[in-house]
Amino acid sequence: MRLRMIPREERFFDLFVEDAANVLAAARMLNEMLRTFDDLPRRIAELTDAEHRGDEISHDIGRRLESTFVTPFDREDIHSLISGLDDVIDFIEEIGDTFGLYRIDAPTAIAIEQSAIIVKQCELLHEALLNLRGFKGLDRYWIEVHRLENEGDQLVRKAIAGLFDGEPDPIEIIKWKKIYNLLESAVDASEDVANIIERIVVKHA
Repeated sequence: MRLRMIPREERFFDLFVEDAANVLAAARMLNEMLRTFDDLPRRIAELTDAEHRGDEISHDIGRRLESTFVTPFDREDIHSLISGLDDVIDFIEEIGDTFGLYRIDAPTAIAIEQSAIIVKQCELLHEALLNLRGFKGLDRYWIEVHRLENEGDQLVRKAIAGLFDGEPDPIEIIKWKKIYNLLESAVDASEDVANIIERIVVKHA
């Protein structure tokens, strides 16, 4: 009877997927916000709500870790995975908030393109976690996430170099350099999650 009181370890996989789905939803919200660029206060509030939801999922996983004797893989890797997903959604929320804080008139084409890369990465992470249970056949996900990171890095370099074309406004340079760096950080954080998934899979191969 006592064993039935222990949470089933399989529930962790469901929570990983739930967390990744929430991060993906936030990435799509950001991309939609930049593409339409209307009603920013509402859209920023939605991103904040998604970030809070991510915190709730992380806390749920943390509580389960404390009361579960047998976890699906190393506790350290579970912490790393959830922390990595938290980092992604934190950057996404901060990007949206910064557009409002800096009173940006309109996003650049590169900012929109970079947000689309984040969406693609988050789709791959979500799908990888959907299939994590078997610990097999996941290399294609992290390989593509890495490729997208390289693509995003090139975009940001191009965008920052372009800020100095002509006779730029120093204030605008400061604003957009901050935004591009945040976009790059979100892309890098997504790659970090892919690296964690790769590490988990390699350990169980």
